[in-house]
Amino acid sequence: MAKIIFYTAFALVAFAFNSILCRLALKADEIDAVSFTVIRLVSGAVTLLAINYFFNKTKEGRGNWISAFFLFSYAVCFSFAYLGLTTATGALILFSSVQFTMILIGLIRGERPGTLEWLGLVLALGGLVWLVFPGLSAPPPVSSALMAAAGFSWGIFTLRGRGSTNAVAEMTGNFLRSVPMIMAVLLISLLFVYQIKLSANGAIFAALSGAVASGIGYSIWYAVLKHHTATRAAILQLAVPALAAFGGVVILSEAVSLRLILASALILCGIGLAVSGKKKFATENTEVTERK
Repeated sequence: MAKIIFYTAFALVAFAFNSILCRLALKADEIDAVSFTVIRLVSGAVTLLAINYFFNKTKEGRGNWISAFFLFSYAVCFSFAYLGLTTATGALILFSSVQFTMILIGLIRGERPGTLEWLGLVLALGGLVWLVFPGLSAPPPVSSALMAAAGFSWGIFTLRGRGSTNAVAEMTGNFLRSVPMIMAVLLISLLFVYQIKLSANGAIFAALSGAVASGIGYSIWYAVLKHHTATRAAILQLAVPALAAFGGVVILSEAVSLRLILASALILCGIGLAVSGKKKFATENTEVTERK
């Protein structure tokens, strides 16, 4: 159990690190959205190839084209959406879309969250809204739609990884298949005289995003998904905006506020309720089965 908690926490921190790197690169105009996504996916693929070759017993990549498409779709929509959204507005749209997608599909598949899980979801969502509310603005409809699409794609990509038996090989195959997709986007962009912006800092941020926060982080997330229901996996990801906000305080020297502390505590309490509710439900089911 301790290992599952550690790996889950590592993956969520990697997701938050991804948001910080994207903010550093795109908001500072260090790189354009297409180039950021290209470097991100390519560096992720190269890193995973090396890890898969040297440390994984299964040398060949796995994955599939459908999962690769949703990874590609998430990465592209995420990058372009943040060109027109504030960090707070984007976080709210992204993670609300992820929750809706994963919980709805979980319900369709027969999952029935308990009372504590629903209460935890409400508390965590409430904390997220309170956390980002001061930064909310009337979002551009195109950017909002792109971020909602990113959330939908990430939700589907996450759910497709719950049955993974070899997370590194699976993620390696998905990243490799996503590379030709983003290269096609780059070529089309160049045909339409898309303005390429690329600085050394922008390339480094994108490479770190791909190699560490995406490649390694997503592989670890895939590895622990089989231990979480769709509902719990969705709720756990509500911790990411709070982690990203605290990362902004430490890395970007952003101001810490009482609202940040209290909202983050509310999110974490909601997550704690949801996780404990699931454990209680599982324990009761086990006891009933044993009595039978």
